[in-house]
Amino acid sequence: MVSRTLPLSRPLDLRATLAVTGLKGPSLRVRADGLWRATRTPEGPVTMRLTVKNGAVAASAWGGGADWALDRLGDWIGEADDPSQLAPRHPVVAEAARAGRGMRMASVGNLVEVLIPTIIAQKVTGVAAGRSYRQLVARYGSPAPGPEAVVRLPPDPTRLAALPYYDFHQLGIEQKRAQTLITVCRDATRIEATLNLDLADAYRYLHTLRGIGPWTTGSAMRVVRGDPDAIPLGDFHVPNTVAWALAGEDRATDERMLELLEPYAGQRGRVVRLLERYSGHAPAYGPKLAPRDFRDY
Repeated sequence: MVSRTLPLSRPLDLRATLAVTGLKGPSLRVRADGLWRATRTPEGPVTMRLTVKNGAVAASAWGGGADWALDRLGDWIGEADDPSQLAPRHPVVAEAARAGRGMRMASVGNLVEVLIPTIIAQKVTGVAAGRSYRQLVARYGSPAPGPEAVVRLPPDPTRLAALPYYDFHQLGIEQKRAQTLITVCRDATRIEATLNLDLADAYRYLHTLRGIGPWTTGSAMRVVRGDPDAIPLGDFHVPNTVAWALAGEDRATDERMLELLEPYAGQRGRVVRLLERYSGHAPAYGPKLAPRDFRDY
């Protein structure tokens, strides 16, 4: 085990910063003794435990990728993020920003690793997506270095790339999403290389991949690259959340959401995350959508 302590420039809420779409699941746990994350690095697998105390974040790391990961600790916790770029123009945004002053737009890297659960979450309920991802990690992931049974390494993309699409069926993932997962895993090296491109070029490349659209890239890039303007367009709930918070409207389209967010250009993704976590949700009407089990089809 190796350790490092990084003084913080401002408050940090680890759960609000890191326990987001694309990182939730068996490879990231929030416990009383800290936030644990298992991931793969160019230097090998790593398990990290992060805790915040006395104005600093303490990190402990196990595995071959420990030093590599610790060198990027500041990126992982969003130390370079600048929330002062957000100028609240609405009282609900202002209140959410106060409540979420410890939430940061982090840059955790590992784009393919984040894309995998994000693709699984396309067009299904969060319950169904979470179940499928947990089963995927249980079947194709690996034991993480360090303390046993805390977190589990996500699957190696090369292993998933070699699977036929029907192997995903028993995980509740139908052919369309399975083919997208296989495509992304087969193209993992080029996809990871987009981390070195500017954001516009990275988005353009990702949108050339079949099955990858604005919802997937917006959901992934706000945590992988810390893009404060990333919006998951096409989401079932987000437009309603934004419209309810900013206009008192219980239902909205993407177009209406973008209209309401226009004053926050450049920081729209930050506003969305703040509203999702710290403002009220739009009223729900009718029965909840039941999770579909694609193993029955």
